[in-house]
Amino acid sequence: MTLGKKLCLVVLASAFTLPAFADCSLPSAPAKVPDGSTAKEADMVAAMQTLKQYDSDVNTYVKCLEFEAKQNRLSRDEQARKHNAAMDSLTQTAAKFNEQVKVFKSKAG
Repeated sequence: MTLGKKLCLVVLASAFTLPAFADCSLPSAPAKVPDGSTAKEADMVAAMQTLKQYDSDVNTYVKCLEFEAKQNRLSRDEQARKHNAAMDSLTQTAAKFNEQVKVFKSKAG
């Protein structure tokens, strides 16, 4: 067997023996929510887009946690704890934004 074939077999064998851990990284919440009483419409729209991206990132993170738990790489208790923390952060951020949207709309109308 040639050196090239041996090297190829070693690389191929190691690919099947290494665990395939997913990288479940908790996304960062948006740094700040604009003040609805002073923000311009463009600021509110940009914040809305940022919040939508954060929502998508949190949902991807939660799916990753579910996968890790199904693969027995994460306990169900740890999955639940991380899931709840991420959803709490998302809910709090969305509530802050929604409150500022109300303030923004009240000054315009």
